[in-house]
Amino acid sequence: MRVLVTGGAGFLGSRLAERLEGEGHDVAVSRRRDRDLTSMADTARLFDETQPELVFHLAAEVGGIGANRANPGRYWYANLMMGAHVLEQARIHATRKLVIAGTICAYPKFAPVPFLEEDLWNGYPEETNAPYGVAKKAVLVGAQAYREQYGTNAIFLLPVNLYGPGDNFDLETSHVIPALIRRMVEAEERGEQEVVLWGDGTPTREFLYVDDCVEGLALAAERYDGADPVNLGTGEEIAIGDLARLVRDATGFTGTIRWDTSKPNGQPRRRLDTTRAEELFGFTAAVPLEEGLARTVAWYRETHET
Repeated sequence: MRVLVTGGAGFLGSRLAERLEGEGHDVAVSRRRDRDLTSMADTARLFDETQPELVFHLAAEVGGIGANRANPGRYWYANLMMGAHVLEQARIHATRKLVIAGTICAYPKFAPVPFLEEDLWNGYPEETNAPYGVAKKAVLVGAQAYREQYGTNAIFLLPVNLYGPGDNFDLETSHVIPALIRRMVEAEERGEQEVVLWGDGTPTREFLYVDDCVEGLALAAERYDGADPVNLGTGEEIAIGDLARLVRDATGFTGTIRWDTSKPNGQPRRRLDTTRAEELFGFTAAVPLEEGLARTVAWYRETHET
């Protein structure tokens, strides 16, 4: 098939594109420097050039708590516009199928744990990432509306926090796992005896290894054609404090961890109910957290040393 992967040069998109190419598909990848998906004209040119039969919309502007606090307007605008433009061009070009990646940040701040897809609208997202989460929820509404009015086969997936080799390790914009790895590796190299982390370590998070997410995307594209959003995750949560200790062990950092409670914790708990993904398209995560962390630390050390 002719497949378009938006954000295909990114962390998740590059892994997906590599897999699709290995399966013999004709894969086109959109990069921000070539096509700005916040521009309808650029998005239209991209679809005109590639004429995709299948589209994975993975392009996003996203980061951790600090990046979300610094860029609320940009994250709301960019993610909303990109989703709307891709949907409209998929309609215009009669694309056979559109797979949209949403975000766990769309869930209400105090959603019952585990998060069920039915609870997505039962409250407002956690404040620090609400603009990003609300923008993605609006794209879900658009996907369902386009399906109802135009017959657009758009499906919407809700991946939990991703991690793995190739992740973003920029401390200004990275998520928690790559930030922890970099902080602790660098502290160890400098002989520092302490790492200071945001919050108090009590919030819980769920993490999905990037290759598991690629598998989920591929299975959904092949087997699922419904209007309802579907969670992608492991169904397991871990406290940030426990995660920090796992990363300390994986990196070999021997110092202490100190928590800066003047900084925000973010959402109190995150854990998905993954029943729907298993029932609808047979997805279950395969890589345990400890194994995934070891692979990620090894990749970071290799690239960091070069």
